[in-house]
Amino acid sequence: MKHQTVTIIGGGIAGLTTAIALHRIGIDVQIFEASKQIEPLGAGLGLGINAMIAFKELGIYQEVIQHGRILPSFSIYDHFGKPITKTNFEQTTNIGNFTIHRGKLQQILLSQLAPSAIQLDKRVEHFETTDNGVELTFKNGSTHLTNYLIVADGIHSVIRQKLVPSASSRYAGYTCWRAIINNHTLNIDETSETWGPDGRFGLIPLADKTLYWFACVNTSFNNPKFKSYTVADLQHHFRRYHDPIPEILKHTLDNSLIHNDILDIRPINQFAFGRIVLIGDAAHATTPNMGQGACQAIEDAATIAQCMSRETDFEQAFRTFEKRRLKRTKWITDTSWKIGQLAQLENPLLIWLRNVVLRSMPTSVSAKQMKKIEAVDFLDAK
Repeated sequence: MKHQTVTIIGGGIAGLTTAIALHRIGIDVQIFEASKQIEPLGAGLGLGINAMIAFKELGIYQEVIQHGRILPSFSIYDHFGKPITKTNFEQTTNIGNFTIHRGKLQQILLSQLAPSAIQLDKRVEHFETTDNGVELTFKNGSTHLTNYLIVADGIHSVIRQKLVPSASSRYAGYTCWRAIINNHTLNIDETSETWGPDGRFGLIPLADKTLYWFACVNTSFNNPKFKSYTVADLQHHFRRYHDPIPEILKHTLDNSLIHNDILDIRPINQFAFGRIVLIGDAAHATTPNMGQGACQAIEDAATIAQCMSRETDFEQAFRTFEKRRLKRTKWITDTSWKIGQLAQLENPLLIWLRNVVLRSMPTSVSAKQMKKIEAVDFLDAK
């Protein structure tokens, strides 16, 4: 069989994990990344058991668990500090419900690939499908011809936008601040969210005695008022919220704040386009309310490698990948969107009703949803 070239656009978690997965089955790939350098940016990242099973399949499970922290439970409180729900995670032979710094995970993934596998400063401006494959034109004027293209360049993917013009990003209705701070003094060891009338505040302990926190506030898209918010502004905004939220903000510096509006993509009905396939956020960007954005990208990597290992015709492999991933990623995106709308309620009566319902809900309901998240198909399909 004639050698077929495979190219990945995007050097984030989806692109790097897919490159590792394909290398493991003997398919060499070239990654093109738009950034001029890959830096360990970002904040905390949750990895469900589904992502950790995928890492086990890819042979990098041990490397990942050395740099993160296991989460035994997750609690939701009202803004007075009264419990709404608590979910205890089952501890099995597969470590799941795990936190890690996004930058640390990126470094682990990069360490599994040869430096020559990644080319930087390669921002795609145009592509054209030819008889031989896909020809890419980059912003710096260079070009590249590949037989097959895996698109992993995120929610604002240029290629997806041309393939699916209707698939633009969708604003969730709230903006978010994040930071990582020292946890030696605070010593917070519980993962939790506080849902109140002024917004949502989440706490996630990380390894090395650090704490990742985030705060979400309802507002209009791209609101200039919130772009300039400082820690002092957040302290005032969340002044009615229970301890230790005021103390956490007191320990946060302005220059550690990361701010962005929360977006996703309304689920699309096609990932495979002949010699091109969309994965990760380019295919199914989701809001972070289920902690499944990176997890679904990692599932994509394991699944597409499995499909390509079984099919000599990679176009057919891409179609099989699409068939296996559409329903699951749509469920994740839709469910995460609904959870975000529920969590961001501001009306006092609706908040009271929500909290009453959640407090009375049997644990079997949340357990059923956890089982659905854990139900990866790249094991069952063997």
